[in-house]
Amino acid sequence: MADDKEKHLYHISISPHIRAPYSTGSIMRDVIFSLIPILIFATLYFGPRALLVTVLSVASAVLSEFLWQKLTKTPVTIGDYSAAVTGLLLAFNLPVGVPLWIPVIGSAFAILIVKQMFGGIGQNFVNPALAARCFLLVAWAAPMTNFTVDGITSATPLGITDPAGLPSIMSCFLGTIPGCIGETSALLILLGGGYLLARKVIDYIIPVSFIATTVLLTYLFGGDGFYQMFTGGLMLGAFYMATDYTTSPMTKKGKWIMGIGCGLLTAIIRRFGGYPEGVSFSILLMNLCVPLIDRFTVPKIYGEVKKHAK
Repeated sequence: MADDKEKHLYHISISPHIRAPYSTGSIMRDVIFSLIPILIFATLYFGPRALLVTVLSVASAVLSEFLWQKLTKTPVTIGDYSAAVTGLLLAFNLPVGVPLWIPVIGSAFAILIVKQMFGGIGQNFVNPALAARCFLLVAWAAPMTNFTVDGITSATPLGITDPAGLPSIMSCFLGTIPGCIGETSALLILLGGGYLLARKVIDYIIPVSFIATTVLLTYLFGGDGFYQMFTGGLMLGAFYMATDYTTSPMTKKGKWIMGIGCGLLTAIIRRFGGYPEGVSFSILLMNLCVPLIDRFTVPKIYGEVKKHAK
């Protein structure tokens, strides 16, 4: 009888024994949900073509992942929505007027070259959407820097050299300015980022340190940091790309280093570089530093004794 009671008291299972209430699918659904208001605004402001570019980008990402996994006879993981998120974020980094083949090629590059060739989700060493965006920018610079609103071509606020032609801070905050599909409305990006913070999908450290460092250094370099905070891809990059689990540090100290490093590089590229925007390049460069950051910021194991060199 005692043996029967002991069988009910002890249960043996494989670790981990404590599980978080989150999964890859639930996290990605939260990210998609937070991006929907931005997409709705972009469709209303830029027109239906913004929605078409986004749909093509997402479809190409999902289809590329599905075909790769079928051809390589690996488990199909499109149900975790990670490919859809990659397609969404790439579309949000594209001008609305790009040729329709660009989001298709870009998403295929992001999934096949940057993600799947390195082992799939969790194995890529740089953010797939940003890597694809930089690939497209280098390969097809003209359409990737052609920003239109209502059929009228205009420069983004960061590309305007005449102060008299700059849009107001309120326009930049609300999003009624030229730019990429998902980067113009700082208000909606902040709301989406706030939702992810409330859901504990992301941590505050990287977005806060990234934005604060960019603003502070922009002022030190003689620019208007407050204005640049709401322009370009700073908000979108800080909340949605720099916080990517796979390509960001694991420790809190590492996250601070990541955010400050991104802000430093962004401010330097914007102020001294030949390209008015620096968010994409700064995040990719810091992605490459993440293994080194993790190595030097991992806390000491309790009870660990270092070996003394003889």
